[in-house]
Amino acid sequence: MTKQTTVRWVRRSRNLMLCLTVFAAMCGLLQAQQQPSTPTGAPPTDGTAGSSSSSSTGTGFGLGLGLGSSASSSDATDSDSTDTQNTMGASSTDLSTGLGSSSSLTSHDSLTAAEIDDILQQRPELVPELKQLIADQLQQQGTAVQADSITDDMLYRQIATSPSLRASITQWMLSRGYISEDDLHRSLAGADVDQRSTPGLDSLATLPGAGLGSGAFPTSPTTDSTSSSTSISSTSSGSTMAQRTGPLDRRRNITDAPAVLRVPAPYNLLAMRDLYTQIPQDDTKLRRFGSDVFLNRANSTAMRASGGQTTVPLDLPVGPDYVLGPGDGLTINLWGGLSQSLTRVVDREGKIILPEAGALVVAGMTLEHAQASIQSALKSQFRDARIDVTVARLRTLRVYVVGDVQRPGAYDLSSLSTPLNALYAAGGPTSVGSLRTVRHYRGGKLVNDVDLYDFLLHGVRIDGERLESGDTLLIPPAGAEVAIYGMVKRPAIYEMKIAADGAKPDSTLAEMLDDAGGATVAAALDHITVERIKPNQERETITLDPAAAGASNTPEASRQGIKEFHVKDGDRIHVGAILPYSEHAIYVEGHVVRPGKYPYRDGMKLGDVIHSYQDLLPEPAAKGDIIRLVPPDLHAETIEFDVADAMIGNSTLTLQPFDTIRIFGRYEVDSPQVVIRGEVLRPGQYALSEGMTAAQLVKMAGGFKRDALLESADLTSYTVQGGKKVVSDRTAIGIGAAVQGNDRTADVPLKAGDILTVHQISGWSDIGSSIKLNGEVTYPGSYGLQEGERLSSVLRRAGGFRGTAYPDGAVLIRTGVKELEEKSRDELIRQIESQSVAARVPTSLNPQNQGAILQAAQAQQTEILKQLRTQPVVGRMVIHVSADIDSWANTPDDIEMRRGDVLSVPKRPGFVLVTGQVYNGSAITFVPGKEASWYLRRAGGVNGVANKSEIFIIRANGIVVGKHSGEWYSGNVLSTHLNPGDVIVVPQKVIGSSIFWQNLLTVAQLSSSIAITAAVAGLL
Repeated sequence: MTKQTTVRWVRRSRNLMLCLTVFAAMCGLLQAQQQPSTPTGAPPTDGTAGSSSSSSTGTGFGLGLGLGSSASSSDATDSDSTDTQNTMGASSTDLSTGLGSSSSLTSHDSLTAAEIDDILQQRPELVPELKQLIADQLQQQGTAVQADSITDDMLYRQIATSPSLRASITQWMLSRGYISEDDLHRSLAGADVDQRSTPGLDSLATLPGAGLGSGAFPTSPTTDSTSSSTSISSTSSGSTMAQRTGPLDRRRNITDAPAVLRVPAPYNLLAMRDLYTQIPQDDTKLRRFGSDVFLNRANSTAMRASGGQTTVPLDLPVGPDYVLGPGDGLTINLWGGLSQSLTRVVDREGKIILPEAGALVVAGMTLEHAQASIQSALKSQFRDARIDVTVARLRTLRVYVVGDVQRPGAYDLSSLSTPLNALYAAGGPTSVGSLRTVRHYRGGKLVNDVDLYDFLLHGVRIDGERLESGDTLLIPPAGAEVAIYGMVKRPAIYEMKIAADGAKPDSTLAEMLDDAGGATVAAALDHITVERIKPNQERETITLDPAAAGASNTPEASRQGIKEFHVKDGDRIHVGAILPYSEHAIYVEGHVVRPGKYPYRDGMKLGDVIHSYQDLLPEPAAKGDIIRLVPPDLHAETIEFDVADAMIGNSTLTLQPFDTIRIFGRYEVDSPQVVIRGEVLRPGQYALSEGMTAAQLVKMAGGFKRDALLESADLTSYTVQGGKKVVSDRTAIGIGAAVQGNDRTADVPLKAGDILTVHQISGWSDIGSSIKLNGEVTYPGSYGLQEGERLSSVLRRAGGFRGTAYPDGAVLIRTGVKELEEKSRDELIRQIESQSVAARVPTSLNPQNQGAILQAAQAQQTEILKQLRTQPVVGRMVIHVSADIDSWANTPDDIEMRRGDVLSVPKRPGFVLVTGQVYNGSAITFVPGKEASWYLRRAGGVNGVANKSEIFIIRANGIVVGKHSGEWYSGNVLSTHLNPGDVIVVPQKVIGSSIFWQNLLTVAQLSSSIAITAAVAGLL
């Protein structure tokens, strides 16, 4: 029991070590693969299948998404387990080193696991090729691993868990042409790094545009880049729409507008836009014609389940000439004397057993001969019996497909199979396999050479010689190949036909164009370019130009040259396109109903294009232009014509090809306009129509507003005197009578540039004027304002001041004052910013002290500017009021109120505020009779940076007391007796020697502190 357990443990260890070895190989070997074996600069010869290195002859390849069992590799690895264990360490080390040195894609730059799985599902022929590639690389490094030992489950599990393996497979698919750089970039753009580093989060449906232009993924023929994800999703679910036998590309329909490169034109003309075009170089990636026809993607699931084999449906009938052999099943139906049905299978000796008649040899007989023999044998046993023999089951043949095919090996096929069926089962030729020569051998004798182009191009079935058991099909390497692209219906790489005597292929260009479906109607047969390779020497370029050969440049001469031109191996034939524009066209643009391109004919007149005013939009300009491109260099010239003459047929201008007829609107050419301003519904600028008057302009502007002054309006006109100066003239018109029609003489005609101004009724803007009273008044709120009403009147209507009011600290905010303060502040900021800091620092100081002072001055300037910008303007107007309204009513202190004024009356503050450069800026309790110096001492006194000589006081009513205020005590501000709500401001000492600068910053500090009293009153 212990021995059996040990044996099982050893086998599991061997399998585990093999998996580790294969995983290490997958992570590194694919990065070192070479580019495809096509010449440098040449497109891939087959976009559907890369060069296969598979040489396995069985049918045991496990294709698909993990359908193979990992246990199936145990027997295959037992015999090699010792070698695998001995070389595992070295192989892993070498491959990990190679991964770091050859990797060109990181794990974040690769396809996701789901995308790779879907590609392998759509292209099952890549799975054995990928496995064989891994096995070959391991064998080169000394690790004996067979491709069959790498199961699907192992492969797909490592793809899902290893970012480095996904990067390696992505690089391998890029190098073989299975995906393009554009497909990879679009895939990377559709997902972020975190999602891409996690296996299984994405699917191939997230790859926008996959397969378009690269042939990597199958799509519907009508699918464009915006719907490719839908097509791919349906393909992965088994849709038959995915089966394509032709090249997948972005070819445009021949009826579409030609693809051109637009070169910037000097004039914005349709003719110039057409002429300034270039035919772009054709960079289509060509694919080998005919390879895709053998890829049976729809049956990929069945192929994976059966190890690569699938039953190919046959529609060939079993005729009387069918030759019977061992394994065929026969149904013998008897009727007449009796009714009976017999089922017999031809045994290995070629016999069948008949009732009462014994054994009968039928192998080698045709079905018709076998039926006659069976009927003859049974007639002697069954009287009046009639017999019919049918083939119920076909025997299986084993044939061998070798050479350059996708899946070489032995295949069991139906006895009705032809070489085409065998090729279809084997996946068809590889990218280097021939499509023109398929050699059918029987017992060492060549039975037939099959040309697949007869089937691909002409639909001729290859049924001439059916397969027999033991037959061999050999696909040799492809022969001479020619690439054809450009203006042909099937651009691709075509293989030339080998002559019957085995000589070198000799085909004409006409024959190759026939293979490519022929040239399109947009092909320029006199612009065919051939890139040719001189064998082992150099490349040369040949142009099929009849004129260069001395022939006439006619379509017949071009076709004859094509028939006589012989192509050679390696030729790249480009069929150019005709000019992308019409050489017999004229253009119409501007103020017309149907702009665009029109056909040209000889002797064409202007009236043949512009027949009447119905061809033009309303109000065209009086003059039009014809922009003519004069040959030979097609430079532009302008010819002016009269539009009215052209309408009545008086114009004799003859048109030429590429002429552009341009007509402007009347309002586009120095358009006459008038302006209306003032009290109308839609003031603005209006086009001046013929005969427009002032009344019509008012109606065009929507009519009067309710506040319009109808008695008189101003009309300003101008005239040009002598072409040198403009003279303005203002006229008063009775606009109300003109609009209402009461006085026709009041209405006046308008001229271009006139300005009509409708005034407002006097006092209209004062309707509904109001002011607002806040704080300590008896009845605070909004109060309507009469014109000329004063502050005392409004306060009396509000019930006067309350007993707790502090009238000396009342703040009146006026909008006009606020606007002036904002302008003053902005101007002060501009002056400070315009002054250079370096110019204010004394130059007599040493460089070290000068730098320190300069830095301090810059910091001071920045701080003051910050205070100015952040301190909001108040718009405060200084007033002098007291609780006794009668004492100041009707005096100069009784100011006239304005719309929007806001009066705020605070309560008695009970403190004095000390701010600025003091040790303890705070509010000090008010003590009657105390001076400013007393309050300053209570705040700790001034600090070291204080400007003692510029201390100022802001009274509660907004008055500023400073040393230059002009009062008797202003010489010593600190001796001022303070009232409740007053503010002592100690400014900062200004750094700099300039008197102007010192005064400027002192004013700035005062401006930034002016709103403090409003803050004290609790208004901000």
